[in-house]
Amino acid sequence: MNRLVPFLLLLAATPAFAEPLAWNFRVFLDEREIGHHHFTLRTDGGSRELRSEARFQVRVLGLTVYRYAHDAMERWHGECLQALDSTTDDNGDREKVDWRGEPGGCNLSFAYWNPKILQGGRLLNAQTGRFEPVTVSREGEETIEVRGRPTVSQRYRLAGANLAIDVWYAGTQWVALESAAKGGRRLRYRLI
Repeated sequence: MNRLVPFLLLLAATPAFAEPLAWNFRVFLDEREIGHHHFTLRTDGGSRELRSEARFQVRVLGLTVYRYAHDAMERWHGECLQALDSTTDDNGDREKVDWRGEPGGCNLSFAYWNPKILQGGRLLNAQTGRFEPVTVSREGEETIEVRGRPTVSQRYRLAGANLAIDVWYAGTQWVALESAAKGGRRLRYRLI
């Protein structure tokens, strides 16, 4: 047998780079679709790069009453956030974050794709650049619709001084999000 054949088979089975993971969500205010939030995670060895883009627009009687645009780039090494750059336009209120981690430190953001955030602690808010203390509680198992199919998922609640966010995971995969919005309304993320 040719010694080169096993090597070529191994080479063919090893990707030159890891395929990016993506979470694409349709975003609803109550039951009305208002936009999208897309996340793309690329991995290169122990380094990860997450890009996110959110665009929301609320219209009433044909007039835009609220706009939201958020773009962020997070750089991770293993399970630790190393850097975060973001710009946000929250209905005309603009914020820019340029955050760099401390050498040897291990910080986390509201990185819902990373189940490690379920340990709680302090999480970096990509919109404000401030750390927020967060407690996490397991709310139980539920069957929710994910991409048109009933999916058994575990619901968790992330709570803090000014936040209450519910996230659902099917195994270790993030599949849904819901949080309180102004006026007693609900902001909902549905995976597409």
